[in-house]
Amino acid sequence: MKESQHNTTDFGYKTVDREAKASMVADVFHSVAAKYDIMNDLMSFGIHRLWKRQAIACAGVRKGHRVLDLAGGTGDLTAKFSQLVGDTGQVILGDINDSMLKVGRDKLRDLGLVSNIEYVQMNAEALPFPDNSVDVITIAFGLRNVTDKDAALRSMYRILKPGGRLLVLEFSKTDNEALSKLYDFYSFNILPNMGKLVANDSESYRYLAESIRMHPDQETLKGMMENAGFEQTTYQNMTGGIVALHRGFKY
Repeated sequence: MKESQHNTTDFGYKTVDREAKASMVADVFHSVAAKYDIMNDLMSFGIHRLWKRQAIACAGVRKGHRVLDLAGGTGDLTAKFSQLVGDTGQVILGDINDSMLKVGRDKLRDLGLVSNIEYVQMNAEALPFPDNSVDVITIAFGLRNVTDKDAALRSMYRILKPGGRLLVLEFSKTDNEALSKLYDFYSFNILPNMGKLVANDSESYRYLAESIRMHPDQETLKGMMENAGFEQTTYQNMTGGIVALHRGFKY
């Protein structure tokens, strides 16, 4: 079922007007921005750092590259890419949410990373860059929040240079029944309470848990990337399939 054929879409388990979803997602991330990093560590027991490290290792980023860290939020991937591309390269930290961008900019400046990073507020469905202008795109834990994922993937394909690659790091589906039950209990019972205690916001974290369940599974996302034009599309499951890293190339 293609999202673009309908006037409604999912917002977690709710069905909402397509035009309203972006602002509803924005409200979630305005709410959680200040506590985003500490909640990531608490929610994943720090494992998110290993997932991101694997994405960085598979990105093939080199000196002189122009990299888009899309939905880059507080800049975990941007920080490493900034070091990898060097003075002759550029990293664009792009996010639809200005609160997240501000947190990311402050964090990266505190790390002394300023010379080769640009901050741009943008919508993944209509990326504000010329065709064939970016070497590598990463989107980590952001695609599931995009209203029209097919449009976003086509937009990413358009701006990649021939030979460029896209990496999508996202929560996915585990086929381990015991792990799935444990994960569901954690997501819908413990996670919202943790959000209430730490970020004073249980509803945003309930949405995040629901949005994970509504995201396409590994094979479906692989097919969506291929429909957008990507070739040699593969994925790697991590932590039993709770997270998957998809990779595709433009030729």
